[in-house]
Amino acid sequence: MLTAGIVGLPNVGKSTLFNALVANAKADAANFPFCTIEPNIGVVAVPDERLEILAKISQSEKIVPTRMEFVDIAGLVKGASQGEGLGNKFLANIREVDAIVHVVRCFDDDDIIHVSGSVDPARDIEIINLELVLADLAQIEKKADRARKQAKNIKEAKVELDVLEKLLPVLNEGQPAREVQLTEEEEELIKGLGLLTRKPIIYAANVSEDDLATGNDWVEQVRAIATAENAKVVVISAQVESELVELSEEERTDFLESLGVSEGGLKSLIRATYELLGLRTYITTGPQETRAWTIIAGMKAPQAAGVIHTDFERGFIRAETVAYQDLVTHGSMAAAKEKGLVRSEGKEYVVQEGDVMLFRFNV
Repeated sequence: MLTAGIVGLPNVGKSTLFNALVANAKADAANFPFCTIEPNIGVVAVPDERLEILAKISQSEKIVPTRMEFVDIAGLVKGASQGEGLGNKFLANIREVDAIVHVVRCFDDDDIIHVSGSVDPARDIEIINLELVLADLAQIEKKADRARKQAKNIKEAKVELDVLEKLLPVLNEGQPAREVQLTEEEEELIKGLGLLTRKPIIYAANVSEDDLATGNDWVEQVRAIATAENAKVVVISAQVESELVELSEEERTDFLESLGVSEGGLKSLIRATYELLGLRTYITTGPQETRAWTIIAGMKAPQAAGVIHTDFERGFIRAETVAYQDLVTHGSMAAAKEKGLVRSEGKEYVVQEGDVMLFRFNV
């Protein structure tokens, strides 16, 4: 399951956002730092309107969306990498996630204190990013010292040291490890470190309800920083998200339209995360169920089948495949077959976004 860690300074709206995204979560949201002590974890269904449409076509008994896990990690502060504000514990939580959602305060409210005394997204981002860099730097320096001692006698240690020494100068300059180009083999060597600054990042610019559609000058600051880092930005309002929880689907649509936006923050965040991580969705559908499956872009049909079960990959014969829109346009698999739109794809087929697939395999 894809996991995204929600981070940021205290009082930027992290837990309020988390509560709204994960309606059954129990994270506390209060006007003081370190309200969140243990990371709160919530699993959400990934919204996908295609599933309901295909379920009607197949007369499926149930719909099974793919799922995503959000982890609400307590507010970080300056000095977190040295343990300030229980920082070491919180940084360890971040090492476990696939992507980081960095919530940045882009609203002014005299009733909600700011840990640094004023709203300044660029400063806030720098504080968090520097703490992540310092945490990675300390970890790599320690690992490199050990590798240097072993490198004279152990070939693998020399190879590991070469990779670590590629990262050290960049981190020493205060830049994230993402800036360093590594081969697949080198990437594998450092995978176990769970480097914080090598994880892809999405900046969630948390605005007031009035600025959700248009953004503001603070949002533009965040966008400029994200562009320089090749990161993503999602404009979101924790205030609006918390109001949406109480509404029906129809009321949500009307409310969002009245604010000048077409979708809520959950969809925006998930879409941005999928794009950032290079993920795709394919679908299986039949009388029993219609289900979404998440794969990495570029996966071939046998690998995609293996996401369902390793036996599917091991015994893969072929995949009967039709594009989602072709199936919907013609109304049934049989009609799509008559039009020659259902393809028999082999082991070299690269699965596309929205493919509807039926795998044939040997047991």
